[in-house]
Amino acid sequence: MIFDILTIFPEYFESPLRVGLLGKALERGLLKVRVHNLRDFATDKHRTVDDKPFGGGEGMLFKPEPLYRALEALRAEPPSPWVIYLSPQGRRFNHRLARELSRKERLVLLCGRYEGIDERIRAHFVDEELSIGDYVLFGGEVAALVVLEAVARWVPGVVGCEDSVKRDSFAEGLLKHPQYTRPREFLGYRVPEVLLSGDHARVERWRRERSLEITFERRPDLLREARLSPEDRAFLRELFRKRVRLYLALVHYPVINKEGRKIASSFTNLDLHDIARLARTYGVRIYYLVQPLADQRAIVEELLRFWLSGPGARHNPDRVEALKLVKLVRGLEEALADIEAAEGERPLLLATDAQVKRPPLSWEEAACLVRSGRPVLLLLGTAWGLAPEVLSRADYFLEPIFGPLDEYNHLSVRSAASIILDRLLREVVGHVSGHTRD
Repeated sequence: MIFDILTIFPEYFESPLRVGLLGKALERGLLKVRVHNLRDFATDKHRTVDDKPFGGGEGMLFKPEPLYRALEALRAEPPSPWVIYLSPQGRRFNHRLARELSRKERLVLLCGRYEGIDERIRAHFVDEELSIGDYVLFGGEVAALVVLEAVARWVPGVVGCEDSVKRDSFAEGLLKHPQYTRPREFLGYRVPEVLLSGDHARVERWRRERSLEITFERRPDLLREARLSPEDRAFLRELFRKRVRLYLALVHYPVINKEGRKIASSFTNLDLHDIARLARTYGVRIYYLVQPLADQRAIVEELLRFWLSGPGARHNPDRVEALKLVKLVRGLEEALADIEAAEGERPLLLATDAQVKRPPLSWEEAACLVRSGRPVLLLLGTAWGLAPEVLSRADYFLEPIFGPLDEYNHLSVRSAASIILDRLLREVVGHVSGHTRD
């Protein structure tokens, strides 16, 4: 396989191309890497390759003429290359892309610098634009080395043990399991006994489960593409039960009305049924209805009797499954005490509010919190939202839910609950249950 690297700092690659498996692969002729100085394709005596951008602004851009001459010269040589421009604006490079690119005969890696390259080159003479992550470097040389090494690992013979490539992190859509070597005990920390057992089947299962566990905790998005067996899914379901200790409270008091006064709101039948079904679908442990009013509590209790032990139970068993999660409490403190009794610790309070009261967690941060193994109580307000005395107790806030056009966010509590639970758990729920595309 041939790599052509186009850069203004060819010396950058001298050491990396001489060491390790990459250096050995070049010596053996498994790879060919040619580094080209972009300045060699300039025509003025100063070998100029950059200029100021039209429209003003900071920094410089690579001029189109030297880039065009360089790319045309490289394209004139067989085999026909696939031209990659490395920039922060590119598609995210990953393990799957590395494997795909390894099937090509020849790659040209164009290393950006300054403020990038003239758009006419990018739009008309580049086949693919890649980024190695959401950060900015001084130039594309580091990124070129990342792509070079990641792709080269898939070229037959470059890595001596092909099983090593197949077992790498991401190779099967999962992060890699932990590894241990001698001594068996170090500073009191022992190697897991299963690795010393000599039972290869047990060792393989242990490694697989640790990979699943690490991926679930750190990169659940990878489960979307992973090939999961029925045993894997069973393990993930059990892991979900242990690690996701999520509770939900629909608060009817204290909440506020349109004028901002503290009130107790009325219960609605739709909230009872729809949020219970939602909670059952997403693995919520208990759905608390916080309602202190005696007449409202009597209505809820009558409805629950009808569905759990009366005619409703015989008519719709699936609804029973959902409504079994409902627990009626007089106040938030009663719900907190109930969770503490079950979990052995007070839950973290995760509040929702249509207006930002303090810096919220991002959805990714909130999803990590829910998967962390700590009990979490998600607070949903009725009427015009949770009262200040409830919000002041929250450990964390979620971002308000906005649409794409403006800041209109007057959702029903049922709609908000659906969106919130899906954003918090979407990466794991479908993949654990098995209802995803293969």
